[in-house]
Amino acid sequence: MKKIVLAIVCTIAAGSYGQKIITSKSNPIDNFTLVDEKYSFSWYIVQDSIKRKMGEVDTEIQVKGDEINFIVNVKMPQATSPWVDTTIVKTKNFEPIYHSSFNQNRDMVLKYGRKLKGYYLDKKVKEKRVVNEDLPSSIFDSSSYPQLIRWLTYKDGFSAKISIFDYNPNAKIGALYATINSVLTEKMQVNGISVEVWKLNVTDDISDNQVINTYYISKNSRKILKHVIDMNGRKMVMERETP
Repeated sequence: MKKIVLAIVCTIAAGSYGQKIITSKSNPIDNFTLVDEKYSFSWYIVQDSIKRKMGEVDTEIQVKGDEINFIVNVKMPQATSPWVDTTIVKTKNFEPIYHSSFNQNRDMVLKYGRKLKGYYLDKKVKEKRVVNEDLPSSIFDSSSYPQLIRWLTYKDGFSAKISIFDYNPNAKIGALYATINSVLTEKMQVNGISVEVWKLNVTDDISDNQVINTYYISKNSRKILKHVIDMNGRKMVMERETP
């Protein structure tokens, strides 16, 4: 298994009374060894304390020199076609290179450079859009920030904004923020073993900060052990199945 030292870089762009702004271009704040990895989550919807399984989410991380590939395969019994997302970023700073998403509702391919280029195919209305968007500097692709947050340096009380770019012609297109609202130390049981975790409360501008994402990240391994999604009274839970 290949190993490579991952340096996630962040910018402290606010003043002493402002919130930290994390971007893809500045000085490194932490170093971790990132390796090829495969893991699975069981995806549940929770209603009246009853969990009902919706599907599974398999993730593969491929470290390829100065690039990292994140391949996500969402498996749902009722899906009529595969749902596969692929994101490629630079190893040194998570700067976006490529993102694609293929599912039963739409196909999307985005290539990052001086401009964002690609296409977006809405399968419901059978409309294909050519993507040719100006890009702000120092952003992350919106699909990569759930991986990025694994590798940041935390302490209790930490908060920050992450500069992201999202492309969705049915919602928002452009530079947005994901916000780490709070970080706390907690312990959770994993296969009968007590594990110390960082508990992160995260929202983003994609949902107008109405969807609350709670991540439980192992302090030791930096694996996401659990992800809880609260939106408008609905709750979904992603629980890690792979050790």
